[in-house]
Amino acid sequence: EVQVVESGGGLVQAGGSLRLSCTVSGFTVDAYDDYAIGWFRQAPGEEREGVACIRDRDGSTFYSSSVRGRFTISKDNAEITVYLQMDNLKPEDTGVYYCGVEKNPAWANILYDLDEMNYWGRGTLVTVSS
Repeated sequence: EVQVVESGGGLVQAGGSLRLSCTVSGFTVDAYDDYAIGWFRQAPGEEREGVACIRDRDGSTFYSSSVRGRFTISKDNAEITVYLQMDNLKPEDTGVYYCGVEKNPAWANILYDLDEMNYWGRGTLVTVSS
């Protein structure tokens, strides 16, 4: 059984930093398979949106325009763990952050592939106070 577990959320003041982790277990890929892992967030009353993603095959990364230059996504290849370093946080970054896994994505940028995710975690709450 595949499990996706996010951690690292919390309360931080504007301008502060947080580091989120997403650990994927029970997920198997063959030599010819590819996958991408993305961070998505959902603010109260809003739709879930893509924030950052990373592709396993070539390590390519993509960011939404709202976080580019402030957030950094990285991956630990020893385990399937993806990190999201969030710096210079703003109140508008508040929301529940989810980790999504897509196997063999059609393209590297999966920020808009919410309906194509094979697995989701339960999310971790990030609150940025002004």
